[in-house]
Amino acid sequence: MKIVMVLTSHDRLGDTGRKTGFWLEELAAPYYAFQDAGAEIVLASPKGGQPPLDPKSNEPAFQTDLTRRFEADARAMAQLAATVRLDSVAEADFDTVFYPGGHGPLWDLPVDTHSRALITSFLAAGKPVALVCHAPGVLRHVQTPAGRPLVEGKNVTGFSNTEEEGVGLTHVVPFLVEDELKALGGLYSKGEDWAPYVVSDGLLITGQNPASSASTAALLLEQLKAGKPA
Repeated sequence: MKIVMVLTSHDRLGDTGRKTGFWLEELAAPYYAFQDAGAEIVLASPKGGQPPLDPKSNEPAFQTDLTRRFEADARAMAQLAATVRLDSVAEADFDTVFYPGGHGPLWDLPVDTHSRALITSFLAAGKPVALVCHAPGVLRHVQTPAGRPLVEGKNVTGFSNTEEEGVGLTHVVPFLVEDELKALGGLYSKGEDWAPYVVSDGLLITGQNPASSASTAALLLEQLKAGKPA
């Protein structure tokens, strides 16, 4: 089993002067779920090399046993420092793709042509695609072969408007994940703010927030083990 995890290369939080990037828990929890299941993991990002970490995700209040495990894991940290370029990743080499969130992905991955092509190629090959928290926003410009929005008519979730309001970034982000998924015709649903909530629709798996990272990864592994969508 071989899994590619796609991280953002974007590090600027709008015009705030603050830094952003990927959210550490959303990388660490799935990373170890996959590793502990025996998967080979490749980390990728649009620019390659070291992707930006959202510094807030590494504050004590947001650290977990798994984020601490990741930061103490020399092999994982070395892998993170040397992500492969996204344009070098081919669907044929992997069984699935997982997108961790963080605010960074809202800026670069939705408009990244390689990301869009990768998602469509995985789905066309009958392979599941999973995205968590802000990462479902990466689907913004992904279309079906018929030219319709990929999420149209599909059950999806992602970081909610109330959660975005809770972190005070409603007017900073380029778009709100919940609003965008709804505007594209997605059948958006959510659980309680900050509680685990995962939705599966065929090959597409989406998780609502950082707390959903592990359960999103677990559902992806279930699909891979079954060899068919849940």
